[in-house]
Amino acid sequence: MSRTSKTAAPDTTDTKTRPSREQAEDAVRTLLRWAGDDPEREGLYDTPSRVVRSYEEFYSGYNIDPRAYLERTFEETEGYDEIVLLRNIRFESHCEHHMAPIIGKVHIAYLPRTRVVGISKLARLVDTFSKRLQIQEKMTAQIANTIDEVLQPFGTAVIMEAAHQCMTTRGIHKPGVTMVTSRMLGAFRSDPTTRRELLAMIGSPTTIESGHL
Repeated sequence: MSRTSKTAAPDTTDTKTRPSREQAEDAVRTLLRWAGDDPEREGLYDTPSRVVRSYEEFYSGYNIDPRAYLERTFEETEGYDEIVLLRNIRFESHCEHHMAPIIGKVHIAYLPRTRVVGISKLARLVDTFSKRLQIQEKMTAQIANTIDEVLQPFGTAVIMEAAHQCMTTRGIHKPGVTMVTSRMLGAFRSDPTTRRELLAMIGSPTTIESGHL
């Protein structure tokens, strides 16, 4: 086992002030009436309950400590010290400005110091942060910073590509636009050769080299 992170995940749920399920369903009924429909008609009668259940899934990341996924690591690596890369991890999130979907993929890489972590744990880490209200820049940094703090590798890199439906289905209405963000730490930030090797493995545009956060 690796060391336990000293920084506990913030408790974002105040059970004393959090609305009840009944209050949440009433809020959905209010929105349905505000939209101009009748929440008591047959087609909408169970909609408030369905919406609340879907929100439990959409925002389940608030109830999880992301660092816990990275605490179990493995030393039996035969001295492996090259790039570990997971490409094309799909994620679904919601923007904190309009609560509209953000759908995309994230590439995660790190240079292990002495330990490696199970690859499914990196995907679960992405899920934890994506299942919260987000902006892409913050989510990119959160994933990279957590890996860097807990695993303490020689380098950490996170590159995220996503489409924001607050831009494609409302407002400016520009479908097909994707946003790319990156966070490079350690060797990926300081060593251009290591960064180029990573980008070649991912197949991402080299313009990301100068665009990291």
